[in-house]
Amino acid sequence: MVEAQSWTTRRSSNPRLETTVDIPSTPTGEHRYGTTTNIFTSISGIPFVSPAILTALIIASWYFSNIGVLLLNKYLLSFYGYKFPIFLTMLHMISCTFYSLIAIRWFQIVQFQQISSRKQFMKIFALSVIFCFSVVCGNTSLRYLPVSFNQAIGATTPFFTAVFAFLITCKHESLEVYLALMPVVFGIVLASNSEPLFHLFGFLMCVGSTAGRALKSVVQGLLLSSDSEKLHSMNLLLYMAPMAAMILLPFSLYIEGNVFSKTVDKVSGDSFMVALLIGNATVAYLVNLTNFLVTKHTSALTLQVLGNAKAAVAAVVSVLIFKNPVTVMGISGFAVTIMGVVLYSEAKRRLKVTAH
Repeated sequence: MVEAQSWTTRRSSNPRLETTVDIPSTPTGEHRYGTTTNIFTSISGIPFVSPAILTALIIASWYFSNIGVLLLNKYLLSFYGYKFPIFLTMLHMISCTFYSLIAIRWFQIVQFQQISSRKQFMKIFALSVIFCFSVVCGNTSLRYLPVSFNQAIGATTPFFTAVFAFLITCKHESLEVYLALMPVVFGIVLASNSEPLFHLFGFLMCVGSTAGRALKSVVQGLLLSSDSEKLHSMNLLLYMAPMAAMILLPFSLYIEGNVFSKTVDKVSGDSFMVALLIGNATVAYLVNLTNFLVTKHTSALTLQVLGNAKAAVAAVVSVLIFKNPVTVMGISGFAVTIMGVVLYSEAKRRLKVTAH
């Protein structure tokens, strides 16, 4: 199994349900299409479809799941009247636990790894707390902000990553990297000042979610740094998801009241609501699965590029579906932010090439 590497991405964002975790490094062809029997290979070890077609299908699935979970969350929380973002996040975590078990233990998409010590368990638990904070803030923000503005704020993840890396590890970036972060911040300032549906609480929740994703990335690199403690991203999700569900349950009951009976009342006689919740929880897991598969069949850099484009695509699709108003200044601010993220990615790539 190829060792996972830390990589900050908008991926993950996430989606606002960005329940994604660190991206593994790109495996060799042998690891991609080896003789291990799994859901992508036939019994003889030969892929069912050509690698090019398979990669295209995986990328399409990644786009569908990332954008789909954003739109479904927005529809449930803002338009369908299901105003329980914490409980909804808990359902996502339960879904990720269930599907992770199937994917790892049954389909064997990656080798199963066990937690080796109580110390490692506590580190994963600490990451789960940050993970919960980020995802709940992201889902809550969707109650108040349009998806397009939500995506613009989420694109500032590299800025927060650089800040936390400096504060926690005293890591200094090059001047080129810091200069690339200037348009990231400037663009979001433009977009915020001209956003017709700006909501302060929603904005703060979205900023908190973005900062939480960046903090988790930096902290994970510190907590799980030794070879004996490193976990594959899919195994890490397998352990973090049930921990996150247990953390969220008391908060959901305290803040959202008798959410179980309220949910039962809403789904009683409403089969579409049941389908929405199940589909939403399923797509939330697919975000993580396809995130891993895109990197496995392409590279972490390709995922970064696709993630930048995904933010723009998600914004356009949300405007077309939900008809939220946009301004020329808001579009310009979003474009400046995306440009800054691209410049940041390129600056980081050059540093890695120079270092090697």
